Amino acid sequence: MIANIQRFVSLYDGQQGGYKLEDIKQHKIKLPLKNGEIDFDFMESFIAELEVQRIAELSAYLKVSGFDNCKLSNEELKTLQKFAKLGDDNWGTYTVGNLFEKVTTKKLPYKAKELPKQPTDDCVLPCLTSSFQNQGLNYYAPKAGATVISDVISLPSNSDVYRAYYQSRDFTVLSDSYAIQWKLAYNKPTPNQYLFMVMCINKVTDLPIYSYKNKLGGWNVVKHKEIRLPEKDGKIDFAFMDTFISAIKKLAIKDVVKYSDAKIKATKKIVNKS
Repeated sequence: MIANIQRFVSLYDGQQGGYKLEDIKQHKIKLPLKNGEIDFDFMESFIAELEVQRIAELSAYLKVSGFDNCKLSNEELKTLQKFAKLGDDNWGTYTVGNLFEKVTTKKLPYKAKELPKQPTDDCVLPCLTSSFQNQGLNYYAPKAGATVISDVISLPSNSDVYRAYYQSRDFTVLSDSYAIQWKLAYNKPTPNQYLFMVMCINKVTDLPIYSYKNKLGGWNVVKHKEIRLPEKDGKIDFAFMDTFISAIKKLAIKDVVKYSDAKIKATKKIVNKS
C-alpha cells in the first residue's frame, strides 16, 4: 500500500503546482484480493516474511561479528568495575599532537551539492564533510584521483559540532574536515583502542561552547589540546582500553540480540499461520 502511494508521489512535479487533494483521492492503487475483498492477511504475512529475512540478516551479522554471545568475560567484568574506581593517579595527560598526526589528502574537484548522497556506479567512495550526521560521511565520489584512507579518526574543522569519529572503512576527505592517525612507531591502536581515545578527544572538542560563531579551529588548534588516558606503570594502558570497549560493545548490543531473537520467533508464528 505504501509502495503504491510512494510510486504516485514520485511523479510529483513542483513546477506544475504539485498535487491537489482531489488528485490524490482519484488516484488508483493496486492491492491483493481474496474472494473479492482486500487480502489483509496476505499483506501481513508478506511483510512478516520480509521482516524475518531482515532480522535473519541482522542475526547473521551479529554472529559473524562475534556479538551473538554478549556474556561478559571475567576480565571484562573486572575492567568495568575498575573503571568506576579509577582515580586521578590512574590517568595520564597527553598532548594530542604528540600521539597523532594529520593525514595528507588530495583536494577533490567537487562540491558537496554536486555529489550523490547514495552510492552510484561511479561514485562509491564515502566523502567526509563537517556534518556530524552519519559520522560526516554523507556524500559519494569516484575513487579515481582521491586519497583513500581508513582506520583513522576524523574531525570537522568548520562546524556547529566538533565531534571526532573513528573511521574503520575506506573514505576520503571532501571539505571542512580532516583525519588524524597514530604517529608513533609502536603500539598502533586497535579499533577498540581508537574508539576509547575518540571519547577522550571529544571531551575537549565536542563542547557546547564551540559553534559556527565560536569555532574550535582545525588541526593547528586541536593538536595542542590535552587529553586524559588510562595508565599502568606510567604508560598508556592499551589493554585496559581494549577490554573496556569490548565490554561496552557487548552491553550496547545485548538488547539488539534479544530483540532480533524475539522478533524472529514472533514473525515466524505469523508466517506459519498463513
